[in-house]
Amino acid sequence: MARTIAKDHDQKKSHILSAAARVFAEQGFDRASVSQLARECGISKANIYHYYDSKDALLFDLLDTNLSELLARIESVEIGGMPAEQALEVTLCEILLAYEGKDYEHQVQSSAMMHLPEQQQAILKGYQKEMVARVSELLRAVNPSCFAGRAEMLLDTTMSIFGMLNWYYMWSAKAGPKKRKDYARLVTRLTLNGIAGI
Repeated sequence: MARTIAKDHDQKKSHILSAAARVFAEQGFDRASVSQLARECGISKANIYHYYDSKDALLFDLLDTNLSELLARIESVEIGGMPAEQALEVTLCEILLAYEGKDYEHQVQSSAMMHLPEQQQAILKGYQKEMVARVSELLRAVNPSCFAGRAEMLLDTTMSIFGMLNWYYMWSAKAGPKKRKDYARLVTRLTLNGIAGI
């Protein structure tokens, strides 16, 4: 007879992922142990293994959950009928809002993805590429002639935007929604107009 899934299964799994993000970010994935993670979660080591058969499996689920949810959130932004500049700003704002409370996940993504098998890395990088493509298309729509035949410049500009967004937590980790929206607006203006546009 198949084992039934506990009613709080998803809640416990989410708790483990949240604790893992904190432990992996603060201790480093290599140094962090399942025993340490169990203590952080306030559950037994055996309980961790009930959900994940290895630390690598936990890492992949942590990153896969975080990136797939971020991509879904970006793709759900309603930009139909908006001017291109507004569509870019609204999308960048949504990205920063999605980052709120995810600083540990973000650090783990930057430092630990390399520990996963290439096949799993490819899945995770696929989410990232789709996000980059989304923002690139919004940039192209703002000024099609600027980027015509200049794919490398378009990519460089897009990655510069993500650079500004991705490192925001370093100096404004506790920023709330309003401050994040203001910063998204600043990044948009910097991108579209340069310093003179501020």
